[in-house]
Amino acid sequence: MFTGIVSAIGDVVDAGAGRLGIEHAATAKRLNIGASVAVNGCCLTVVERVDAAFFMDVVPETLRRTDLGSLMVGSRVNIELPLGAGDLLDGHLVQGHIDATATVRRVAQATAGREVTIELPEELRDFVVEKGSIAVDGVSLTVASLDDEAATFTVALIPHTLASTIAEDYEKGSVVNLEADIVGRYVARNLRR
Repeated sequence: MFTGIVSAIGDVVDAGAGRLGIEHAATAKRLNIGASVAVNGCCLTVVERVDAAFFMDVVPETLRRTDLGSLMVGSRVNIELPLGAGDLLDGHLVQGHIDATATVRRVAQATAGREVTIELPEELRDFVVEKGSIAVDGVSLTVASLDDEAATFTVALIPHTLASTIAEDYEKGSVVNLEADIVGRYVARNLRR
């Protein structure tokens, strides 16, 4: 379980078939073989550690549902370690199970930060609400606005988020991983019953 509060930005050092390697010395030092780590919001299992890098196997299902297959050596990624017992829940409950990928439609400068508009895939429309939570590339964000007609939602990114995550790299056409709020998913499912 994660919170959507990114702990570091790592660099991809291996993006081979079914393999992903990330370099970030402080994170690698804390990870054991078999540990979970979120990479761009996707929960993966560490299978190897070499010096400042850690490596995960990435199965075809994960590659189909995420943007991890498009990563190349040198790509920057968000990293989050799992929530520990007694840790503060600063973001929202994030499982690391990506629901869909989506395309950034617009990036606009704001007074303090940026506003990013992202397409809202059909399969997530029942789970995303204005002022609700959503994880974008593993970052816990608040939905600032929702446009049902255009099938988009907008998030407001403060300067700290831009500096601490890969969100500063977003531009029109960027592909991001989305995970809907798990509480919203349960509520929607129970209401349908």
